[in-house]
Amino acid sequence: MTAADTPAGDTPAGDTPAGVASAGVAAPARGAAADRDVVRAVVSLKVRLLRNGLRRNGGRAVAYVVGSALGLLLASGTAVALAALHGHRGAGDAAVVVATGLALGWAGVPLFLFAGDESADPTRLTMLPLRPSPLLRGMLLAALVGPGPLLSAVVLGGAAAAAASGAAGAATAVAAVPLAVLTLVVLSRAVAAGNARMLSSRRGRDLAVFGGLLFAVLIQSANIAFQGVLGRPGTGGVDLSALEPAGAVLRWVPPVSALGAVRSAGGGAWAAAAVQLAAAAGLLVLLLRWWRASLQRLMVTADSSTLAAAPEVRAARRGGGLSSRLLPADRSGAALQRQLRYVRREPRARAAVFSGIGMMAALSVLAAVQGGMSVYTVAFGGLVLGLQTLNLFGMDGSAFWMVAATIAGPADARAELRGRVRAVAAYAVPSTALLGAVLAAFGGGWADLPEALGLTWGLLGGGAGVGAVLSVLLPYAMPAGGNPMQNAAPGQAGLVLGNMFGSMLGVVVLTVPLGVAAVALHLADGPTWTVLPAGALYGAGMAALGVRLAGRLLPRRLPEVLAAVVER
Repeated sequence: MTAADTPAGDTPAGDTPAGVASAGVAAPARGAAADRDVVRAVVSLKVRLLRNGLRRNGGRAVAYVVGSALGLLLASGTAVALAALHGHRGAGDAAVVVATGLALGWAGVPLFLFAGDESADPTRLTMLPLRPSPLLRGMLLAALVGPGPLLSAVVLGGAAAAAASGAAGAATAVAAVPLAVLTLVVLSRAVAAGNARMLSSRRGRDLAVFGGLLFAVLIQSANIAFQGVLGRPGTGGVDLSALEPAGAVLRWVPPVSALGAVRSAGGGAWAAAAVQLAAAAGLLVLLLRWWRASLQRLMVTADSSTLAAAPEVRAARRGGGLSSRLLPADRSGAALQRQLRYVRREPRARAAVFSGIGMMAALSVLAAVQGGMSVYTVAFGGLVLGLQTLNLFGMDGSAFWMVAATIAGPADARAELRGRVRAVAAYAVPSTALLGAVLAAFGGGWADLPEALGLTWGLLGGGAGVGAVLSVLLPYAMPAGGNPMQNAAPGQAGLVLGNMFGSMLGVVVLTVPLGVAAVALHLADGPTWTVLPAGALYGAGMAALGVRLAGRLLPRRLPEVLAAVVER
C-alpha cells in the first residue's frame, strides 16, 4: 500500500510525525534544563548574598575574613589534637563524642541563627513558581557554600584520623567523612525548613534568644567537662576511659555512626562498619525526604501568622490595664510604659533583656560548677543591666522623629530619658535582688548579701547614667529585622564595641568611691550592711546626674540622633 492509499488520520507502523517526536523529546529536555537553571539560580543567589554583604561594608568583610581564618585555625587545631590521640586508649570514643557535639551544633544553630541567614529561609521563595526537587538540590548545594561545611570537614577528618587504624580504617574514612558532613548540612537545613514558619515568627525570635544563651552555657559546660577528662592522670598524660560508656552508644547513632564505622573497619568488623555506614546513609535519605516535604508544604500552605496574631492585636487595643494606672500620668510615665511594652512585644528589646539576665544567671551557674560561687557575682549583673541604657533611642529607628518633635527643651528631654532609664531599673533591680538571694541561699553568704546588692545597684545606677549620656552623644541604629541578637546596623559595629568597653571602664571608675568605702568597712570590721542603702543612693544619684547631663545635650543634638538611629 502506498502513502496515497493510507486512510486519513492513520500512520504506518514505525512512522511518527516529526512534530510529535520533536515535542516528545524536547519537553523532558526543557524540563531538565529549567531544573538546572533553578539550581544554578539558587546557588548563585547564595554567592551573591555573601558577596554583596561583604561589599556593603568593609568592616563586615574584615570580620568575615578574620572570623573564617580564626575558625579554620581552631578547627585545624582541634583536628590535629584529635589526630594526636591516635593510638591512645579511648581515641575512637573521643572522636565520636566530638562528632556528636558537632551534630548537635548543626541541629541547634537554625533555632537561634535562622533569621540571620537569608539562604536558610525557604519562605522567601514561596511566591516563586518552583518545584520542590530542583529547589531542594539548589538549596543543598548553596548550603555547602561557606566556611561551615569546610570547618566541619576538617574537624571530622581529625576525628577519623583518631579512630582509624590500618588501611581499612583509612579507606572507610574516605567515604565516612563526606557522608557525615553532607548529613550534618542536610540536618541543619531540614530543621530550618521544618520549623520555618515558627522560626520566622515573633515567638521564633524569642526562642533564638533562649537558644543562644543555652548554646553558650552548653559550650562552657562541655569545656569544663572536657578539661576534667583530660586532667585525669593516665597513659601518656591523657586518660579518655571516662568516654568509653558514651562512645559505646554514640558510635551506633547516625550520623555519628559514620565515624564509628571507621573504627569498626580498622578493627576488622566489616559487618558492623557496613551497618554503621548504612545507618548514616539512611538518616541522610530520611532527612532529605523531610526537607523536601517541608519545602512542598511551605510552597502550597498559606501563612496564618497574621490570623493567629489577631487576638493579640484586639487585646492590645482594649487599652492599658493595671500598669497604666500605677505609672505616673506624665511624660516620664508614658515613656516608661512604652519601653516596658517594647520589652513585652519587640524581639530586639526582649533579646537585650533576656541576654543581660541570662548572662548574669549563666555566670553564676558556671561559677557554682567550678567551685567559685560567691554572692558578689551579682555585681556583674548590675554592670551588664545598667548598660542596657547604652543606646536608648536606637530601637526607635525612623520613628524617633515623633519623639524629637515633642521635645521643646531640656525639661521634656529629661522626662523622656528618665522614663526610659526607669524602665531598665524596673526589671534590673528585682532580677539582681532575686539572683543575689539565690546565690546567698546556695553559697551561704547571707551576711555579705547587703554589701553585694549595694555594690550591684551602685554599678547599675552608674551604668544607667553613663548610658544616658552616650545615648545622646554616640547613638547608633539597630536593625529592625533579622537576627534579634544583632544589635547594630552594618558599619556601626566598631562604634558599638567602643561604646560597650568604654562605658564599662567609665562605670567601674565612677563606682570606685563606693568600692573603696566597702573595702574600708571590711578592714575596720564595720557595719557592712550600710553599703546597701549607700549603694542604692549612690546609684540613684549617678543615674539622675547622667539623665540631667543628657537632658541638656539632647535638644541640641536631635537631628544628629535621628540621623544616627535611622538604618541605612
